[in-house]
Amino acid sequence: MKFSKTIFTIFLLAISTISCSGDDGTDGVNGADGAPGAAGTANVIYSAWLTAPAAAAETIDGTSGMSTTINAPELSADILSKGTLLVYVSFGSGTYTVPYTSTAGGFVNTITAISNLQKIKLFRFRHDGGGTVNLPTTLNWRYILIPGGVAATAKTAKQDYSKMSYEEVCAHFNIKP
Repeated sequence: MKFSKTIFTIFLLAISTISCSGDDGTDGVNGADGAPGAAGTANVIYSAWLTAPAAAAETIDGTSGMSTTINAPELSADILSKGTLLVYVSFGSGTYTVPYTSTAGGFVNTITAISNLQKIKLFRFRHDGGGTVNLPTTLNWRYILIPGGVAATAKTAKQDYSKMSYEEVCAHFNIKP
């Protein structure tokens, strides 16, 4: 019986401690949540649409192709090591994420981007290893730089922007296409 009284007393003490408030005032009424703000471009850097110089034949890692380089003065070592670089090519039929694979000149080929400090090399190669397909100066290029800096957690895992369309990336970062 004595054991039951002790447990009952502890139980009452616990309930009174939990139900008591340290503040004698009354709670205010919560207001309605505001409308979500527009996606911003905080720290995101993007270029204007650029044209590249004439391409020249080059061999990279044993693969022959055509290459040219565009300047990206904001492409820093920090962005290269911790950030994200997105490159887009635009021509008559639309805007495409690089790497971009197509059948041009009758051959399956890919345009890819190779990033270096303040430079982006554009390289086009044929999949069959024979000859080259030009990178015409009529193509337009744009890059978007997304600096890193905040370590991702499982909850805030890094978004894979390369899986998004150009229009989705522009909408996400409030960039005028």
